[in-house]
Amino acid sequence: MKTRSSKKTSKSPTRQTRIQVRVASGAQASYTATQAKNEFGHLLDQAIHGKIVFITKHDSPRAVLISLDKYERLANAPQLELNTLSEQFDALLARMQSAQSRSGMRAAFNASPKDLGKAAVTAARKRG
Repeated sequence: MKTRSSKKTSKSPTRQTRIQVRVASGAQASYTATQAKNEFGHLLDQAIHGKIVFITKHDSPRAVLISLDKYERLANAPQLELNTLSEQFDALLARMQSAQSRSGMRAAFNASPKDLGKAAVTAARKRG
């Protein structure tokens, strides 16, 4: 009958080295699915303390275990970005709402096709 300790020593040295290198980087660790199943409490503690825990299957990352704090930051990131873009849009719109801007837009919308053509030619000559 095999003991639990004999199972752990049967792992390939290459696999153990790769795991140790990733753990040594400080912010992340990597475990096989079998290791994750057998040592879930340890993995959970690592995630709670800020490590990103990769779970691999057939030497390929398949899942990630992270703390709730990191998850909430990731989940809220799109909303924060949207809020930032909304603030930038509102600031741009406010700058465009000056009396001079409103007057210019009114003139552009009320301009005849001939006037718009002249304005386009004038603008093109300024650029060229």
